[in-house]
Amino acid sequence: MADTINDAAKAGSDAARAGAERMGEAGRAIADNGSTIGIKMIEQAETNTREAFAAMRAAAEAKDIADVMRIQGEFLREQSSRSMAQAREVSELIMQFGRNAVAPFRQR
Repeated sequence: MADTINDAAKAGSDAARAGAERMGEAGRAIADNGSTIGIKMIEQAETNTREAFAAMRAAAEAKDIADVMRIQGEFLREQSSRSMAQAREVSELIMQFGRNAVAPFRQR
């Protein structure tokens, strides 16, 4: 009977240790992924800022108001498209990171 109790205690201890290791793996993955998302968002902000300044520069060099309106319209269309693509990119990263975070729990 003592062996059965010891075996059960060891099994419980092993299971707890394995669970803690999986939690640690998931925590590390979450921390790494948060950094990746932050960097991606900074890169996107840099792109958006560069494009906004390029449009302002072009508008400042415009020959007439019609040219300014054309430049502004093009910028708004491109920015809208860029924003959708950027949101999709971040969403895909988040979904992938979520799958990666739970992977250690599914593998064992």
